[in-house]
Amino acid sequence: MALFRFSTEPPSRPLVRTQHLILRAPQASDYAAWSVLRMESRSFLTPWEPTWNEDDLTRTSFRLRVKRAAREIAADEAYSLFILDARTETLLGGLTLGLVRRGVAQACTLGYWMGARHAGKGHMSEAVRGALRFSFQELALHRVEAACLPDNAPSRRLLERVGFQPEGVARSYLRINGSWADHLLYAALASDKLPGEAR
Repeated sequence: MALFRFSTEPPSRPLVRTQHLILRAPQASDYAAWSVLRMESRSFLTPWEPTWNEDDLTRTSFRLRVKRAAREIAADEAYSLFILDARTETLLGGLTLGLVRRGVAQACTLGYWMGARHAGKGHMSEAVRGALRFSFQELALHRVEAACLPDNAPSRRLLERVGFQPEGVARSYLRINGSWADHLLYAALASDKLPGEAR
């Protein structure tokens, strides 16, 4: 079971710390930084994400996002986390360990996004490595799954670099940018020896 239990307020402390990053639940005070980063990264993110709602960047929508994240963490259903520079606390992007399944599965699904100006600098590789440690050590999960579009070469390289193994193709898996799209499926297991990890 997860080690964190909260009611309606998101945890303010980092759930994951790495050498250069902290990963924590979104807070209401993050709205300005989040909305600016998402808006300036819109054309960069659009090909890889579901179609944005008209009100996606409003303060009201963000407030609901923060409350949902807190509820899901409290219920051990999902862990939606912001990725921040540990030194400056600059918001870099986000990462979600979603669809947590307990019982015989002990698995979750990884999703992530990075602001355009922070992409290609190794931040997401470090964040995903930290998220895998959190998933296996703190949440006691057995399996973390991920999927990416076949033509998203940077995402494929990221997943393979941090130790995910390809498992196949899911047809019309997710509706991305308005169209159902095939996805490559990946997974990492708690028993895997991940790159850079002593075992």
